[in-house]
Amino acid sequence: MSKKITILGCGYLGKALAEASLAMDWEVSAFTRNEATAKDLRGAGVHHVVVGRLEDQAWHSKLSFEQDYIVNCVGAAAPNLDGYRQSYLGGLRSIRKWLEHDRRCTFIFTSSTSVYPQSQGEVVDETFSNSGVSERGKILLEAEEECMSLNAEKRRSFVLRLAGLYGPDRHLLIDKVKRGETMSGRGSRILNLIHRDDAVNAMMQVLQQTNPKEGKIYNVSDNEWAKRREIVDWIAGALSLPKVAFDDQESTGAPNRKVSSDRIRKETGWSPFYSSFQKAYQEMLAS
Repeated sequence: MSKKITILGCGYLGKALAEASLAMDWEVSAFTRNEATAKDLRGAGVHHVVVGRLEDQAWHSKLSFEQDYIVNCVGAAAPNLDGYRQSYLGGLRSIRKWLEHDRRCTFIFTSSTSVYPQSQGEVVDETFSNSGVSERGKILLEAEEECMSLNAEKRRSFVLRLAGLYGPDRHLLIDKVKRGETMSGRGSRILNLIHRDDAVNAMMQVLQQTNPKEGKIYNVSDNEWAKRREIVDWIAGALSLPKVAFDDQESTGAPNRKVSSDRIRKETGWSPFYSSFQKAYQEMLAS
């Protein structure tokens, strides 16, 4: 019997998740605030598409809460604190209202590894303190609490803290190297990355696992922990272009940590196909 999934927020990551779900012959419903995205989703074969604002409740009657899986991967409506509160906190609270009378389902909220403020290059996992995180990070942490509180209501709810997403059509570093553009910040700072397709596979793995019985927080990272200079120099070499400079202008205490994804690997069996930035960027450069 076909599984039913609703994807709330169908941008870069959500659209890829919708395509993967359709490939599994699941019944897919999607929510987006973008009319152009809605048209693309319908063209891709998504069964039911709704356009609206997640923090509102007008959409509640337009999407069935009778789902096996629900994924909230909405992005911020604007890159400021109000945009974060609107989309993440307001969105989660609207979803909780929508789910008041649902049957049990598995729920995922995609957060970010930006909730870790550590700055000394240390390895951090899900047990580490979030004290000192940015104001945006605090909003994400509040949204995570909203998500995890659903476990008390007999729903398995998971938070996936995603490292920096990259992949097809998202290759900012390649573009900057091609332009010979000076990079902002320090080249020695560590980048935590995850390829879009590996992030989708992590979500699929978590949704379909039978254990644990209750939800958890998982970091999703390739665990390579490369320095920015290492990645940029490799790209320049692969393109036979001169190395670019870094301006080294960075605020004191800027996050600089190695985000470990050991928990999700051990507990679900997930591992990234693109286990190194070289493997991913070779493919992107070839295409």
